[in-house]
Amino acid sequence: MPDQLTVTTPPPAAPVDAPPVWRGVVVRLVVQVLGIIAAFAVTGALAGVVWQWIWSPPTGVVVHHQWLQDEAGLRGDFSGTGTYVAVAVVAGFVSALLVGILFDRYEVLTLVVVLGASVLAGVLMHRVGSHFGPADPVALARTAKDGTKLPGTLTVSGDSPYRAFPGGAVAGLLVVFFGLTRRRRHRPGA
Repeated sequence: MPDQLTVTTPPPAAPVDAPPVWRGVVVRLVVQVLGIIAAFAVTGALAGVVWQWIWSPPTGVVVHHQWLQDEAGLRGDFSGTGTYVAVAVVAGFVSALLVGILFDRYEVLTLVVVLGASVLAGVLMHRVGSHFGPADPVALARTAKDGTKLPGTLTVSGDSPYRAFPGGAVAGLLVVFFGLTRRRRHRPGA
Protein backbone atom coordinates (compact mmCIF):
# COMPACT_ATOMS: atom_id res chain seq x y z
CA MET A 1 0.00 0.00 0.00
CA PRO A 2 2.73 2.49 0.57
CA ASP A 3 3.40 2.42 -3.16
CA GLN A 4 0.06 3.98 -3.84
CA LEU A 5 0.66 6.85 -1.46
CA THR A 6 4.01 7.94 -2.91
CA VAL A 7 3.79 10.46 -5.67
CA THR A 8 6.66 10.31 -8.08
CA THR A 9 7.33 13.35 -10.18
CA PRO A 10 9.42 13.14 -13.29
CA PRO A 11 12.65 15.18 -13.34
CA PRO A 12 12.28 18.64 -14.86
CA ALA A 13 12.78 18.64 -18.58
CA ALA A 14 15.60 20.72 -20.06
CA PRO A 15 14.38 23.84 -21.82
CA VAL A 16 13.99 23.21 -25.52
CA ASP A 17 15.55 26.52 -26.57
CA ALA A 18 18.77 26.22 -24.49
CA PRO A 19 21.83 25.75 -26.75
CA PRO A 20 24.41 23.18 -25.74
CA VAL A 21 27.28 24.48 -23.62
CA TRP A 22 29.92 23.55 -26.20
CA ARG A 23 28.48 26.05 -28.70
CA GLY A 24 29.46 28.95 -26.46
CA VAL A 25 33.00 27.61 -26.14
CA VAL A 26 33.32 27.10 -29.89
CA VAL A 27 32.02 30.60 -30.59
CA ARG A 28 34.56 32.08 -28.13
CA LEU A 29 37.38 30.10 -29.74
CA VAL A 30 36.42 31.20 -33.25
CA VAL A 31 36.12 34.83 -32.16
CA GLN A 32 39.51 34.62 -30.48
CA VAL A 33 41.25 33.07 -33.50
CA LEU A 34 39.68 35.49 -35.99
CA GLY A 35 40.32 38.46 -33.69
CA ILE A 36 44.01 37.62 -33.35
CA ILE A 37 44.46 37.09 -37.09
CA ALA A 38 42.65 40.33 -37.92
CA ALA A 39 44.64 42.31 -35.35
CA PHE A 40 47.95 41.06 -36.69
CA ALA A 41 46.95 41.55 -40.33
CA VAL A 42 46.00 45.17 -39.71
CA THR A 43 49.13 45.76 -37.65
CA GLY A 44 51.32 44.19 -40.34
CA ALA A 45 49.86 46.42 -43.04
CA LEU A 46 50.22 49.54 -40.89
CA ALA A 47 53.77 48.56 -39.95
CA GLY A 48 54.58 48.30 -43.67
CA VAL A 49 53.45 51.90 -44.14
CA VAL A 50 55.49 53.02 -41.11
CA TRP A 51 58.53 51.10 -42.38
CA GLN A 52 58.37 52.81 -45.75
CA TRP A 53 57.75 56.20 -44.11
CA ILE A 54 60.78 56.18 -41.79
CA TRP A 55 63.19 54.42 -44.19
CA SER A 56 65.87 56.41 -45.97
CA PRO A 57 66.49 55.02 -49.45
CA PRO A 58 70.05 54.45 -50.64
CA THR A 59 71.06 56.68 -53.51
CA GLY A 60 72.55 55.82 -56.84
CA VAL A 61 73.22 57.17 -60.30
CA VAL A 62 72.60 55.83 -63.80
CA VAL A 63 75.74 55.02 -65.81
CA HIS A 64 75.38 53.38 -69.25
CA HIS A 65 71.78 52.39 -68.43
CA GLN A 66 72.81 50.66 -65.23
CA TRP A 67 72.05 51.84 -61.71
CA LEU A 68 75.13 52.10 -59.52
CA GLN A 69 75.02 53.07 -55.88
CA ASP A 70 77.16 55.98 -54.86
CA GLU A 71 79.20 56.05 -51.65
CA ALA A 72 76.29 57.21 -49.49
CA GLY A 73 74.05 54.59 -51.07
CA LEU A 74 76.46 51.79 -50.24
CA ARG A 75 76.50 52.88 -46.59
CA GLY A 76 72.70 53.08 -46.48
CA ASP A 77 72.10 49.77 -48.23
CA PHE A 78 71.45 47.99 -44.93
CA SER A 79 68.88 50.56 -43.82
CA GLY A 80 65.94 48.69 -45.38
CA THR A 81 66.61 45.51 -43.40
CA GLY A 82 67.56 47.32 -40.20
CA THR A 83 64.50 49.55 -40.29
CA TYR A 84 62.29 46.58 -41.10
CA VAL A 85 63.57 44.60 -38.11
CA ALA A 86 63.17 47.54 -35.73
CA VAL A 87 59.60 48.31 -36.81
CA ALA A 88 58.59 44.62 -36.97
CA VAL A 89 59.87 43.78 -33.49
CA VAL A 90 58.09 46.75 -31.92
CA ALA A 91 54.86 46.12 -33.86
CA GLY A 92 54.90 42.40 -33.00
CA PHE A 93 55.56 43.12 -29.33
CA VAL A 94 52.77 45.69 -29.00
CA SER A 95 50.29 43.57 -30.98
CA ALA A 96 50.94 40.47 -28.90
CA LEU A 97 50.76 42.48 -25.71
CA LEU A 98 47.30 43.80 -26.60
CA VAL A 99 46.05 40.49 -27.98
CA GLY A 100 47.36 38.62 -24.93
CA ILE A 101 45.53 40.97 -22.59
CA LEU A 102 42.28 40.82 -24.58
CA PHE A 103 42.30 37.05 -25.14
CA ASP A 104 43.78 35.68 -21.91
CA ARG A 105 41.62 32.59 -21.64
CA TYR A 106 43.27 29.91 -23.78
CA GLU A 107 47.01 30.55 -23.57
CA VAL A 108 48.23 27.68 -25.75
CA LEU A 109 45.75 28.50 -28.49
CA THR A 110 46.71 32.17 -28.25
CA LEU A 111 50.40 31.31 -28.60
CA VAL A 112 49.87 29.09 -31.65
CA VAL A 113 47.59 31.58 -33.42
CA VAL A 114 49.88 34.52 -32.58
CA LEU A 115 52.86 32.69 -34.07
CA GLY A 116 51.01 32.01 -37.32
CA ALA A 117 49.42 35.45 -37.47
CA SER A 118 52.72 37.18 -36.77
CA VAL A 119 54.34 35.43 -39.74
CA LEU A 120 51.41 36.63 -41.85
CA ALA A 121 51.87 40.15 -40.44
CA GLY A 122 55.58 40.09 -41.29
CA VAL A 123 54.86 39.11 -44.87
CA LEU A 124 52.12 41.77 -45.14
CA MET A 125 54.50 44.36 -43.72
CA HIS A 126 57.10 43.47 -46.34
CA ARG A 127 54.60 43.52 -49.20
CA VAL A 128 52.91 46.79 -48.19
CA GLY A 129 56.21 48.56 -47.50
CA SER A 130 57.73 47.38 -50.78
CA HIS A 131 54.59 48.37 -52.68
CA PHE A 132 54.67 51.94 -51.37
CA GLY A 133 58.46 52.24 -51.65
CA PRO A 134 60.32 53.53 -54.70
CA ALA A 135 60.32 51.55 -57.93
CA ASP A 136 63.19 49.25 -58.79
CA PRO A 137 66.07 51.48 -59.92
CA VAL A 138 67.62 48.74 -62.06
CA ALA A 139 64.50 48.65 -64.26
CA LEU A 140 64.27 52.46 -64.36
CA ALA A 141 67.94 52.79 -65.30
CA ARG A 142 67.40 50.91 -68.58
CA THR A 143 65.51 53.90 -69.99
CA ALA A 144 67.08 56.76 -67.98
CA LYS A 145 69.83 59.12 -69.14
CA ASP A 146 73.34 58.85 -67.77
CA GLY A 147 73.82 60.85 -64.59
CA THR A 148 70.21 60.52 -63.45
CA LYS A 149 70.00 60.06 -59.67
CA LEU A 150 67.58 57.36 -58.54
CA PRO A 151 66.68 56.14 -55.04
CA GLY A 152 67.15 52.49 -54.19
CA THR A 153 64.28 50.11 -53.70
CA LEU A 154 62.92 49.05 -50.33
CA THR A 155 64.01 45.48 -49.68
CA VAL A 156 65.13 43.22 -46.89
CA SER A 157 67.83 40.62 -46.98
CA GLY A 158 67.54 37.11 -45.66
CA ASP A 159 64.51 35.80 -43.88
CA SER A 160 63.90 38.83 -41.67
CA PRO A 161 60.19 38.99 -42.58
CA TYR A 162 59.72 35.56 -41.07
CA ARG A 163 61.65 36.14 -37.84
CA ALA A 164 61.41 39.74 -36.63
CA PHE A 165 57.65 40.04 -36.27
CA PRO A 166 57.22 36.62 -34.59
CA GLY A 167 60.18 37.35 -32.30
CA GLY A 168 58.59 40.55 -31.06
CA ALA A 169 55.22 38.83 -30.74
CA VAL A 170 56.57 35.99 -28.60
CA ALA A 171 58.32 38.52 -26.35
CA GLY A 172 55.03 40.39 -25.94
CA LEU A 173 53.17 37.21 -25.04
CA LEU A 174 55.84 36.30 -22.50
CA VAL A 175 55.28 39.61 -20.76
CA VAL A 176 51.53 39.00 -20.67
CA PHE A 177 51.61 35.34 -19.68
CA PHE A 178 54.30 35.59 -17.01
CA GLY A 179 53.88 39.17 -15.89
CA LEU A 180 50.49 40.71 -16.33
CA THR A 181 47.94 37.90 -16.44
CA ARG A 182 48.95 36.08 -13.27
CA ARG A 183 49.02 39.23 -11.18
CA ARG A 184 45.52 40.07 -12.29
CA ARG A 185 44.20 36.60 -11.44
CA HIS A 186 45.73 36.43 -7.96
CA ARG A 187 44.60 39.84 -6.75
CA PRO A 188 42.04 39.74 -3.96
CA GLY A 189 38.58 40.32 -5.35
CA ALA A 190 39.58 39.50 -8.93
